[in-house]
Amino acid sequence: MLASHDVIKKPVLTEKSTFAMNELKHYTFQVDPRASKDDVRRAVQELFKVRVEKVTTKTSKGGRRRLKYGWVARSPVKQAIVRLHKDDAIDMF
Repeated sequence: MLASHDVIKKPVLTEKSTFAMNELKHYTFQVDPRASKDDVRRAVQELFKVRVEKVTTKTSKGGRRRLKYGWVARSPVKQAIVRLHKDDAIDMF
């Protein structure tokens, strides 16, 4: 079992995730690839003191990218989309 501060790496702040954050109470985080949905739920509740209703995860496969000095392998990234209770919010800014 991972510690709460090890599960969540950083928030994902894109145009799409910011809209979901403000309108739908969905927050997107980059998480440890070994973390389960229960780990993510527990970590968000402990770190931000909010009530989590649902956790959805997705893993983006790594890949290869061509740079001027050769091919570079990107590591896979796991993201968790967390839906909060309608009365709760996380202050990102």
